[in-house]
Amino acid sequence: MVDVRAFSAIRYTESAGNPERLITQPYDKIDERMQREYYAKSPYNYCRLILPMEENKYKAAAERIRDWMREGILAKEEEPAVFVCRQEFRLDGQNCVRTGLMAALRLYDYAENVVFPHEITYSAPKTDRLNMLRTVQKDLEPVFLMYSDPEKVTIGLFKTVSETKPIIVVRDSFGVKHTVWRVTDAAKIRLFREVLEPETAVITDGHHRYESALAYRNEKRREGNWDSDSAFNFHMSLLVPIEDEGLVVLPTHRLLKNCELTDEKMNALKRFFTVTSIDPTVKGLDVFLEAHKDEHAFAVYAKGQAYGLVLKHKESVYEFVRAKSSKETKVFDVVILRDVIFKEILKTGELEMDEDILYERWTKTAVEKVDSGAAKLAFLVNPISAETVWQIAHQHERMPEKTTDFYPKPVSGLMMMDISNGEKLEQL
Repeated sequence: MVDVRAFSAIRYTESAGNPERLITQPYDKIDERMQREYYAKSPYNYCRLILPMEENKYKAAAERIRDWMREGILAKEEEPAVFVCRQEFRLDGQNCVRTGLMAALRLYDYAENVVFPHEITYSAPKTDRLNMLRTVQKDLEPVFLMYSDPEKVTIGLFKTVSETKPIIVVRDSFGVKHTVWRVTDAAKIRLFREVLEPETAVITDGHHRYESALAYRNEKRREGNWDSDSAFNFHMSLLVPIEDEGLVVLPTHRLLKNCELTDEKMNALKRFFTVTSIDPTVKGLDVFLEAHKDEHAFAVYAKGQAYGLVLKHKESVYEFVRAKSSKETKVFDVVILRDVIFKEILKTGELEMDEDILYERWTKTAVEKVDSGAAKLAFLVNPISAETVWQIAHQHERMPEKTTDFYPKPVSGLMMMDISNGEKLEQL
């Protein structure tokens, strides 16, 4: 039972200035360079809330929200609403559109089999976001989920709503156009709720935020004086139907900073893979992966040299894969790459992000980093489909980190949700 509610969003007012100078990528996609650039864009840029530079970033965020509310930079809407959100972007020369519903989603423990995760999480990011929730008592960024709507009822509703005047139209730094429509009509909100109620949802992005919100909810419940409508029982969420043609998953390529491809290691690869030389260009790498998208295939780039790897027999990798999961999960490309190529053949040991391994979504960027010396090897993979993510999540299995990259990410700064003490989300 998926319970979604309307909420009174807190949004930037016109006094904040140009929205393009206010919005940001999600906090966990912001590096130090981006952080400096966001700060320079505006004294009210959203980065100053989700990832402040100050030593006590949680206190700084809470004080800014309080000050900006008092100054009229931020304002809380009086009437609860849900929002239709559309992202328009280009990918591989094609125009793509993804549309979803921004609403308050009730938080469910995973054991309730309503909301399903698909990726492994780590304690440090969860502690960070939990501390932010405790201090600001606001959902600053949405969790991104997908649900099934085979009858395309919500897709039809999105189309109807999108024929009205939007409240936000803004383009982000990646060129993605974001359009938001506000829905306050009780009949439309009830229809959204009725369609979603019997469904389940899979987290596509924001696992750490979701699990931090669960921990915060449990803390608040232990304090007492709450009911099922208390806002901290919910999290602001963007829900996109799996049937949406714009629900795109990109690959996440792996770059090794300290490992080289010696003759000995090449011979070891040939034990498991058919190895061929390929054109050492961005096009050559992409053409190979596309030609072998229905196989377990990888492209390897090593500064002017490139090789294609195709797994000979999937049964040959079972003994090396550490995943305590089904045979289907054991032969995911990223699992084979981690446990067979990296650990068994290349003997990399545990790989620390930024120290040993980098992640890139674009082939061009991966090649450039190897050519510049930022990494020695790039291992390029094909993307996993949204349908596969859905199936694996419903089997209660989790994939390795950086397995999926649902693109584009929901932009931060369009709105936030109040979950402070006493805030209620009523059924409409």
